[in-house]
Amino acid sequence: MPTQSTKRGGGGAEGDFQLEDSPGHLLHRAQQRAADMTAQALRAQNLTPRQFAVLMALSQNEGVTQSELVRRTGVDRSTLADMLARLSKRRLVITRRTEQDQRANAVRITAEGQRTLDEAAPKVVDAERRIVELLPVDQREGFLANLKVLADSRR
Repeated sequence: MPTQSTKRGGGGAEGDFQLEDSPGHLLHRAQQRAADMTAQALRAQNLTPRQFAVLMALSQNEGVTQSELVRRTGVDRSTLADMLARLSKRRLVITRRTEQDQRANAVRITAEGQRTLDEAAPKVVDAERRIVELLPVDQREGFLANLKVLADSRR
């Protein structure tokens, strides 16, 4: 429930807006906290949380196109292209033109990429467990369900 406005003098344009009650601000802060915990878990593999997400999507979807990776991970096209170039230099992924559409790139995780992912995944699972454990037990399932609703870009 929003708190009472605590305007100090002058009456600004903010009206009844309270930063500590802002869904956008709170989601951003929660995401920063989760990203920090996940980044710490991935440090040994020299991966970022988004690189981990890309490798996981590739592991679960053999030969997916870059366009499909954008949809599955939420990483924008230009960032994904740069990320794939870096992962390719590390021999974690391979990118090739598709036979069906020579304008499209199919991306595949390499054996080295899969080994890196396999080493990182338990650490990420542990970090995400610790994130969710910050919530009361009876709110965890609903929280995850609500995040899925908010993250669903088709709504």
